[in-house]
Amino acid sequence: MYDVELSARLPRVASAGPVGSTDAPSHARLLLRLHTRPLSDVVVPLTPDGLEPEQLAGVLTDVVPLAEAHLERDGLPAPARLTARGLDDAGVLPRCLQRRQELEAEGPWATVLIATHNRPESLVRCLDSIARLRYRRFDVVVVDSAPASDATARAVAAWQQNHAFPAVCYLRESRPGVALAHNRGLEAITGSWVAITDDDVVVDPYWLSGIVEAATSGPGVGCVTGLILPAEVNTAAQNLLEQFGGYARGYQRRSVNLNGHRPDDRLFPFTVGRLGSGANMAFETALLRERGGFDPAMGTGTAARGGDDLLALLRVITGGRTLVYEPTALVWHWHRPDYASLRRLVHDYGVGLGAYLTSAIVHEPRLLPDMVRRVAQGAWHLVGRSSEKNRHKQVGYPRELEIIELAGLARGPLAYAVSRWQHRRISR
Repeated sequence: MYDVELSARLPRVASAGPVGSTDAPSHARLLLRLHTRPLSDVVVPLTPDGLEPEQLAGVLTDVVPLAEAHLERDGLPAPARLTARGLDDAGVLPRCLQRRQELEAEGPWATVLIATHNRPESLVRCLDSIARLRYRRFDVVVVDSAPASDATARAVAAWQQNHAFPAVCYLRESRPGVALAHNRGLEAITGSWVAITDDDVVVDPYWLSGIVEAATSGPGVGCVTGLILPAEVNTAAQNLLEQFGGYARGYQRRSVNLNGHRPDDRLFPFTVGRLGSGANMAFETALLRERGGFDPAMGTGTAARGGDDLLALLRVITGGRTLVYEPTALVWHWHRPDYASLRRLVHDYGVGLGAYLTSAIVHEPRLLPDMVRRVAQGAWHLVGRSSEKNRHKQVGYPRELEIIELAGLARGPLAYAVSRWQHRRISR
């Protein structure tokens, strides 16, 4: 994916193959930014020779209204047009970026938390991107979850020898489960905010800056989620995951709570997955500790398969705090490239969703009447062809994947009960 800053000269978008090659792609994916803030992602047609900046400007004429709305919010003049030199009159530094620069110099201390499991190469790639963050007031905690060997420990030690910054604390959690790993890491957090990501992502240089900016945007903010874009969409399975829903949740900042900022969503607050997921979320450390961290019977590595992130987001909202979705807090996720992995992932998402809804009632029994009243709406959300969940699916999307997801959902309550029993047994 090309990263295009609209306030600067546009790049040349090259064809990946030689001129005349049948292997050269016919389209290119672009992330459009304005003043470093993600504005939109688009797919543009390619010629055999690629696109020169002047040609790219002609292809992207539809983006000007988006940029105008963005600049208007910042109190800046709207651009007259888009040329190879970028948007006219877009070089003025907005107030929001001035505030971000102030936070990067004097903002609160944060800790980045990464749970990893037998993927040392992927973890090192993630750490390399974290070392390039513009926000520098942070440290890192890596939790090695139920490792099969000492490969991850050795990889982290080698990485630390080659990097003076940031400081990295390595911890080992022998019991499987991402929630257990996060709770283990929570013991070592030094920052007033903890930013959580996965070992299969690369973070954008402005990721932590966006989190801190949103975290300090107003009173009552207890959680921040961010934009997750695919690092690549090169296989049919990766394309299907994007149709399944992907991880991206839009390019507009949203603040939601149970008071004056309820979204236009009949299933809110149960559909917190529309606001983000575990690969890109941050919490006020004191609030997360006060709530006991994450449900240890949930998450990847347990019978419940997932849902730990959704429950944590839900409990921020039901506890009277505000969740802010901030697209500037951007990470790039490496989708699994093969169909077999996608099948397992879709099934696990179904199990995790069922486990999450069950755990929500266990932790917040007062939510049960509200959940029961919305069963019909929830069923339409899951299977309706034009529902928010399914409207991105194209003709030919495998029916098998939909059946697998629903079968996993049906298993979710029992899987959560088994996972709780297993956790209690091991704890005793």
